[in-house]
This record gives sequence, C-alpha cells and structure tokens, in this order.
Amino acid sequence: MLTGEQIRAARALARWGQVELAQAAGLSVETIKRLEKTHGVVQANLKTVTAIIRAFEGAGVVFELEKGAGPGARLLS
Repeated sequence: MLTGEQIRAARALARWGQVELAQAAGLSVETIKRLEKTHGVVQANLKTVTAIIRAFEGAGVVFELEKGAGPGARLLS
C-alpha cells in the first residue's frame, strides 16, 4: 500500500520533480499530481503503483511497505 505522502517523500529523496517521476515511471504528470494529492493510500491500479515503485528503485529509493514497519521511503546505502 503506497501513500501520497510516500510518493512525495521519495521524490524529494530522488531529487526529482513531478515531470522526472512521470517520465521514469512511464506515466502522465497529471497522474503523478493526482496521486500526490492523496492523503493516505493512493487509489490506483497495480500497474501504476508498480511503475512508480520500480522508477524509484532505479533511483535508489525504496519504500517501507510492510504493515507495522511504519510508512516511509529511504535511500539505499
């Protein structure tokens, strides 16, 4: 489960604008904007969420998605 807050935090860690994320994920900028406005879990299909996660992984940013781990994003060392 990915949240709008996590997407914004990950984008800051990657030092990407919304355009860069959209390009890296193969999504529209409008989709990124819509998802980032979400408070809590984003309402998107699995393909979209997977594309975002993979784009960030390519930039060295990973998400803490397990229940109980607390929401977050971090840079790989």
